[in-house]
Amino acid sequence: MTTKPLTILTGINRTSEPSSGSAILVGDLYRAMPNTHTTFLGRAPVHRVWKTAFDHLIPLSTTKQPQGPGFDAYVGELTQEVGKLIEQIRPDAIHAQNVGFALSLALSRTAGTIPFLSIAHGPEVIAAERNMAEREAVLEVAGASAAIVTPTSVLADRIDRLTGRRFTDRIVIIPWGIRLADAHVRHEPPAGSGPLSLVHAGRLDDNKSTITAVESLALTNQPHSLTVIGDGPQREHLEQRTIEFGLRDRVHFNPSLPRAELWRRLPNFDAFVFTTKGLEAFGLVLVEAQAHGLPVVFSDLPGVREILGSAGVPFTPGDPCSLALALDEMGRDFHRRKALIKAALHNARRYDISATGCQLRDLTLRFTSYPGVSMPPRDW
Repeated sequence: MTTKPLTILTGINRTSEPSSGSAILVGDLYRAMPNTHTTFLGRAPVHRVWKTAFDHLIPLSTTKQPQGPGFDAYVGELTQEVGKLIEQIRPDAIHAQNVGFALSLALSRTAGTIPFLSIAHGPEVIAAERNMAEREAVLEVAGASAAIVTPTSVLADRIDRLTGRRFTDRIVIIPWGIRLADAHVRHEPPAGSGPLSLVHAGRLDDNKSTITAVESLALTNQPHSLTVIGDGPQREHLEQRTIEFGLRDRVHFNPSLPRAELWRRLPNFDAFVFTTKGLEAFGLVLVEAQAHGLPVVFSDLPGVREILGSAGVPFTPGDPCSLALALDEMGRDFHRRKALIKAALHNARRYDISATGCQLRDLTLRFTSYPGVSMPPRDW
């Protein structure tokens, strides 16, 4: 007897493409979820890869409006559009990505009796901690949620505090993952000690603090080299500082790469440098680097330490001197690098996207198939 697939409605209110860690995760996640049929709400244009990531993809037509005077009217119009789609699709469950952003608000207001789960990604938590209107949106979506899914205990606690600990019993931790089978591993580092070939990949903004990596190279005793892969508002500033420090021959900038190309290049480096200084929801790129056999030198943030455990080298967030010392020590100690590679590969095996998909599906089924499980009351 064939079991009927679980039908899920989800979406991200952005261009439908693998343009960020959250988008990449979602694209992998629903492909890895067994016996499900997923409809995704996004924005045009639709990337060719995205057309195969979901069973059905519907571009939203309501014109976007950021938080401000026109935001409430925008959410109202988006809610009408989403409500009509829900009536047509009638999914078994709704997964709202980014607790409190406009699309999750629209989905929560039109879900009715359909089980509604929200999934936190981090940017909405940062926004809500800075802005009362964003916080009220998070409270509304959390109140509508049967479960609030987060990837780490650190993000779970931030959401719990942000919502006044009103929904503690609804918060569920499900670690994110990657397609481990696609990783290409270089098990052995180059023999001997010496300068390292380093890589940093991600959005170039203030929170990612790539400037810490650039400045650290001016302080190291060994002439390590750094390749920065990514785009963002800090790109021009980073390039200028590189020139000012006299590091043009040691720091190289590449634009963002499709994930397949990034993964192909990762094994060519000696170590990965992670410099985020504020909240990091999970940091998929950390697991990607480890899955390719790269030791990780990382900002010692609670959420990052939770993901990496002892399989990395910490430094003080935002402190180039601390990072420089960590890099020089790794460059000198070949045997430690070998041990870190082994630990990295072992740690990465904890984060297979198929496990994430199974856990999220099982959680969803608790609210759709199991008798005696009722939805919590709505709180707005």
